[in-house]
Formats: sequence, structure tokens, C-alpha cells
Amino acid sequence: MSLNDPITAPWWRDAVVYQVYVRSFADSDGDGLGDLPGITSRLPYLRDLGVDALWITPFYPSPQHDAGYDVSDYVDVDPRFGRLADADALLEKAHALGLKVVVDLVPNHTSDEHEWFQKALAAEVGSSERERYVFRPGKGRGRKQPPNNWHSVFGGIAWEQLDDGDWYLHIFDRTQPDLNWRNPEVRSMFEDVLRFWLDRGVDGFRVDVAHGLFKDRNLRDEKVDVTGDGPSSRHVASLLEHDTKDEPMWDQPEVHEVYRDWRRILDSYDGDRMAVAEAWTQTPARTAAYVRPDELQQAFNFAWLLAKWDAADMADCIRRTFATLDPVGANPTWVLSNHDVVRHATRYGGGPVGVARARAATLAMLALPGSSYLYQGEELGLESVDVPEELRQDPAWFRTGVEWRDHCRVPMPWKGTRAPFGFGGRKQPWLPMPAEWAGLTVEAQTGKRGSTLELYRKALKVRRTFATTAPREVEILDRAKTVLAFRRGPVTVVLNAGTRPVAVPKGKVLVNSGRLVDGKLPPNTAVWIRQA
Repeated sequence: MSLNDPITAPWWRDAVVYQVYVRSFADSDGDGLGDLPGITSRLPYLRDLGVDALWITPFYPSPQHDAGYDVSDYVDVDPRFGRLADADALLEKAHALGLKVVVDLVPNHTSDEHEWFQKALAAEVGSSERERYVFRPGKGRGRKQPPNNWHSVFGGIAWEQLDDGDWYLHIFDRTQPDLNWRNPEVRSMFEDVLRFWLDRGVDGFRVDVAHGLFKDRNLRDEKVDVTGDGPSSRHVASLLEHDTKDEPMWDQPEVHEVYRDWRRILDSYDGDRMAVAEAWTQTPARTAAYVRPDELQQAFNFAWLLAKWDAADMADCIRRTFATLDPVGANPTWVLSNHDVVRHATRYGGGPVGVARARAATLAMLALPGSSYLYQGEELGLESVDVPEELRQDPAWFRTGVEWRDHCRVPMPWKGTRAPFGFGGRKQPWLPMPAEWAGLTVEAQTGKRGSTLELYRKALKVRRTFATTAPREVEILDRAKTVLAFRRGPVTVVLNAGTRPVAVPKGKVLVNSGRLVDGKLPPNTAVWIRQA
């Protein structure tokens, strides 16, 4: 099979994957939380939107201290979201509609309510039960100091002490103890989890914190900067300031042995099963290591998400992406928003300008070779929401006092003129929906000329006419500093990141994110043009 042959290429090579945040997509029983039957009921919407696959965030049994990323059982469904039979029904209907299904896998840590951790708590210091996690004695007099100076991503120290004096590592919340991936039992358990869901028909996995499984063998202290603020505490919170730093808890070389084993399992199933890594690494080359021919099929290209609203920065990102991936023969991915970051309409300035820029950046992204990942609601032009403090649920908020992720997780507005806008039930859902979303619902935008939803539908439809057959090469064109322009086969893309209208090449306009004026492209707008 060749990645570059449109006839034999795997489905994921050029797929548009739509991220479904399970708690916030569709609520079938009116309890204020989205669920699997709700997702199933909305699958026709995703088919009609024009995506190829959906990625569903964790729906496994969990105490929900971190919205399901604290898993207590990897081979079942949380009753809040349905039953195992509902997962099977979702897979069956998705496949009948021609949609692939990718599920979230959380291998770095479990919930503290997982059977293994409960046994570890009941066992003695140094027991085999505790060897499944990262337990260590403390330092200093009475062992009252943590084993090292690591910080949690969610703020504070990354260690919790038990009554018997032993400490366990939690790179995230204290309710999310890190697994010890040097223990063969851990590796075996997750191989069984992979097979469980592959046997049920899932088409792929999004691997949470894919770069975090192994820690430095000696758990050495990290080298902190002069302010004493450990790099790990900024690992995700400063997504837009990703600099080189010492991180003995991330991206250790042993992690690649695990993914080679997983690749063999994926390849043993029919249907081009795949996995995509969430790997925040120090350099593009280290990200590329996760997608070598015998490892995972994809890794999120966060460089595109981190790029500024700047033509030169975007062009440089495109060049660096291909320069990094070409040596390992991997295909690129592109993403602008997800459930952990500020929505790109807000990130680009917010309001009408931010939305216009978001539409233009998405249009440029969808023309690039490789797969694109969309986050639910971006096709409606949704922005991040200022959630009242008393209603926030993100554990990072409780540990740091910084509003980090609730703002981008507010549920989808489907129809009607007041909350919950057809999401489900009669009252506000688990996070409140703003009244101004009345004009942004799926119902309000369907068939409305110029709406963001119709732009996405048209772009995805047109994309299908060239995405699999156009050359993989992208030629960056020499234009003004405020203009991103590139050619991919017969399609030329122009994005105006400046303040004045710019001329566009002659040819047939396929899709434009905003109306051309006197044949020129206004600021904050992009266009696809087919040339002979």
C-alpha cells in the first residue's frame, strides 16, 4: 500500500476528522450531559457536513474529575453516557453512513478509582500492586518532601503523599496517578484494551499525552529556570509559548517501543486501523519520530495551531511541516482548535474580525495535503465563552485559579432561540450557553448564504474533488508579506492577512471565505482558485 497512491491510500491519509466532545455534543436524555445516543442521533449531520470520521473524547467509566480523562475502566461505557450496546450502535450507524470512528485512549494515567490503584492503596509499600504506578519514598527528614521537584501540568507539585508515607506521581490532577510503563503488566493491559475496541469495530485511536508514558528512569530533578517556575507546570498552560526546556517527564526514548508494538496490533486488523498521537514535543523532528513507518500513523501538527495570524508565520509552518515529515515518509495533519485551547476565532482577535480570520485560516488548512481535524462548533463560528467562576469544572482552574479549558467546552447549539438550543432537556446544560448563540445554531445557519456552516459544507464538498488526486507537493508563492499564497496542483490558495485588498490570480473561484470586491480579496479573507 502506498500513502501517495489515491487508489490504495488508507482512508486516514486525506480524512477530515471531526472532534466530538462527548459531554457537549448532544444530550439524548435531558440530564444536561451529552451522551452516546445523542451522538448517534446527530451522525447524519456529520455526514451532510462532509467529514470523513469523528473522534470521540473519553466515554469510559470515570468519576469525571477531569471530564473523563480520569478512566476507571477502559473496556466499558460510563452510565452517564450510555451502555456498551450504545457504543456498538454508534459504530454500526456511523459505518452505515460511511463515517469512520476514532476513540480516545488515555494511557499515561488512570483514575484513582481504577481497580489497580485501589489495590495499590490497600497494599504495602514496595508491593507488586504499587509497581503498576510510580510510587517513591519521599526525601528529607521523615521523608516528608516529595521525591523530586516536578510540577503538575494543572499546577502545584506533581506528587501526593499517602498516610503510610509513600508518594505517588500525578503529572496531571492528584486523582490521575501516572502508570509505570516499565511494568510489563501495564503494557499488556493496554494491548488488551486496543484489541477490545478494535474487535468492536473502532477505526482508530487518538492517543492522549502520547509523549508522556515514560519518565526519566531515575526520576531526576528537572532543571528549573531562574524564577523557579518548573517547565512542567507550563507544559500545556503555555501552549502558545512553546520554547526549549528541560523535561525529564516527557518524550523519553522508550515510548517508541510501545508504539511499535501498537502498530503491529493495528496492522493485524483489516480496514486500515490507525492511531494519532497527541505529542507536544520540543522540536518538529521529535514529533516526526512518532510517525516513522513502524510507529503511529499520525501526530497532531500543533505548529499550525500555534502559528500567529501572520502570512509569513503560516508559510513557515507549512514549509517546516513538510521538511520534518518528508524524511520519515509521513503524512501531515492540520488542526486549529480542540478541547484544550482557546477557539481559533477568539485566538485571532474575537468578534467579527476573529471569525473572519478563523474562516480564512480554515479554508487555507483544508486545501493542504493530509488530514484536517475540526473541533465541534467551529463550523458554526463559535468563540470561547467566559464561563462564570462558580460553574467552572476544569481541575486546572481549581489548582491554579486560571481559566484554561471550560471556555471552549460549552455545548453545541442546534436549534431554537433560547438555551439549551436543542442540545437536550429544558434547562442550561452542564456549562451554560450564551443567549447570543441564538443566531449561530445549526438551524439558523442552514441554508443561509454566507454563514460559516455553509462555508464549511461547501469547502468540504469541493475538497473532495481534488484532495486525493492533487499532488502532495505545495508551492509557496512569492507574494506580499501580508499574503499567504500557495499552489497545489490546479488549485491556488490566497489568504489576505493584511489590511488592504489584494489582487488574486485569474481562474475559477471554487470557494471564498468572504465576498471578493471588484475582483480583489479583502483583508481577513481566503479564496481557492482553479487555474487551467
